Amino acid sequence: GVTRLLLTRIPFFKEIIISSFSCDSCSWSNTEIQSAGRIQEQGVRYTLAITSRQDMNREVVKTDCASARIPELDFEIPAFSQKGVLTTIEGIIDRAVAGLEQDQPARRATDKEVARKIDEFIGKLRQLKEVNSPFTFILDDPSGNSFVENPHAPQRDEALVVTHYRRNPQQSAMLGLEVDSKPPDAAEDLRDEVLQFNTNCPECNAPASTNMKLVQIPHFKEVIIMATNCDSCGHRTNEVKSGGAIEPQGTRITLRITDPSDMTRDILKSETCGVEIPELEFELGMGALGGKFTTLEGLLKDIRDLVEKNPFTLGDSSTPSRTGKLQEFIGKLQDVKGKTQAHFIMDDPAGNSYLQNVYAPEEDPELRVQRYERTFEQNEELGLNDMKTEGYETEAASGR
Repeated sequence: GVTRLLLTRIPFFKEIIISSFSCDSCSWSNTEIQSAGRIQEQGVRYTLAITSRQDMNREVVKTDCASARIPELDFEIPAFSQKGVLTTIEGIIDRAVAGLEQDQPARRATDKEVARKIDEFIGKLRQLKEVNSPFTFILDDPSGNSFVENPHAPQRDEALVVTHYRRNPQQSAMLGLEVDSKPPDAAEDLRDEVLQFNTNCPECNAPASTNMKLVQIPHFKEVIIMATNCDSCGHRTNEVKSGGAIEPQGTRITLRITDPSDMTRDILKSETCGVEIPELEFELGMGALGGKFTTLEGLLKDIRDLVEKNPFTLGDSSTPSRTGKLQEFIGKLQDVKGKTQAHFIMDDPAGNSYLQNVYAPEEDPELRVQRYERTFEQNEELGLNDMKTEGYETEAASGR
């Protein structure tokens, strides 16, 4: 395709860059605008009272960091959800309608009630274009580079209110303008940074680097993700550690796999978690595969690789009878990915494992989470029986 760029100036506003892309093969085209100037000292908010069809034709420059709202419908286009565009008020409504209609066929097949409500809302948006009743259009841009046309310029427009405001720290951070206001001797907040430390590759022992990041999993807790890349041999590995303490109770998570979409659920498997698939008579003990943050499909693939790469199972050291049984198991494991219904069970005595609830915060009908009291043996494996966190100072003093 071909992309064309045009530097132009909007009267009573500023210079912008208009880019246009078109493809001769599939006839797809796209337009986008970018500000040709710098981010302004203050943000800007345009509030337009629309009372006639002529108001729908007003030109609008909406940057990608601007949000648009219509309070009468409780409707908002969030910042960074669309590319920058040079259009009209009617064009913004048309884009919103097109975005809502895009996934309607799939919604009608899966959730008719939601699709019906969205159809009703689309009808309300289309009625706005007829301006049967006045409504308000608000364009808020923290960068100050958006614009709503004043057809009476340079005279004042009674229907348009332009407000300039000082950005708050969150808006400055969103624009990449965050200035560190901490004193030089203040402790750094490392939660948003990727830490890197030197180590050796577990395969070739060459010097390598490990990246570490603290991540908050929604509706769960914080975890530490560690990834190692070796430039010498190309070996790559990742591991997940719990970012919190051992929970007071163990957790047993049971998922009934009924649809191929279940394979995309996020999974956090801690290194203390065991995995069980009763239909395959398969059980994976604690410590196997280490800590993983992946999807259900990714974890099943890791289980398959664990079986296939073990030289005592499918290698030269295996027996024909064992090889046949394991090949049959691998075939059944492959069928679990959408063909065969099965139960996937994660049992973590430490309570630090997680399986995504796609209905969150509502209850998932296919997912059951059980809390249970750990046995003495499980506490022994976790090292909790000999761990004392209270009163040990007194005992140490009396022992002397």
